[in-house]
Amino acid sequence: MRVVTWNLWWRFGPWADRQKAVLAVLRELRPDVVGLQEVWAADDGANLAEWLAGELGLHCAWAASEAPERWQRRIADDTVGIGNAVLSRWPVTERAVLRLPAPTELDDGRLALHARLDAPGHPVPFFTAHLNSGDHAAAVRREQAAALADFVAKYRHGTAFPPVVTGDFNARPESPEVRLLRAGRLHDAWDVADPSAPASTWDAANPYIPNPPVPGVRIDYVHVGPPGPDGLGRVRTARRAGDGPVDGVWPSDHAAVVVDLAGN
Repeated sequence: MRVVTWNLWWRFGPWADRQKAVLAVLRELRPDVVGLQEVWAADDGANLAEWLAGELGLHCAWAASEAPERWQRRIADDTVGIGNAVLSRWPVTERAVLRLPAPTELDDGRLALHARLDAPGHPVPFFTAHLNSGDHAAAVRREQAAALADFVAKYRHGTAFPPVVTGDFNARPESPEVRLLRAGRLHDAWDVADPSAPASTWDAANPYIPNPPVPGVRIDYVHVGPPGPDGLGRVRTARRAGDGPVDGVWPSDHAAVVVDLAGN
């Protein structure tokens, strides 16, 4: 099973051209399931996740933020919403949304989305989340990571396939918030990757990143629970994608993470 997680940088920058670049990357990857963050949906009914799903022949689960106002002020457009989405080659049989906790002054409507996927043999409990950003929000992210771990525990039941938790956690691998998720019996799929392979998903090479970190950092993840019977859900490989321009356009300010899992 090929899993992709990707933050699509909402309606920032040349979003219409970026939309085509995102599609080109996903079409080449041929994913089975994709967790998306910073997905836009307009009041006129247009929805980036639904458009991508239609172009790729995938099912779509969408969750809109209940508090998009701070995002909308950044682009001076209150007709565009933001949220998370799951695209899947298999039907979504169950869906749940968690609004991640945050104090009022830092609350911009971050979400975690669960989609149970009707994969052959074993349903897949799949999750995607977007935690608060900024060094000043580390304590908030720890609280959000704890809430996410409880959310995963609630919906991981009834299948031998381990939970798959994707997202932009806005935290480095060694951070307390990421370590907290590992303590919840989730491991970072990147641990099986070639240590010499590029791992940063927020990279100075990307022109969309203001004041980029040097060197780049990894803040986007695929976490997976312990493998099931016969290694079901075992991590085989992990790599980046979408980490360069497509026809001269960078798809997002984030690179995607691509993970291949055993089974389904």
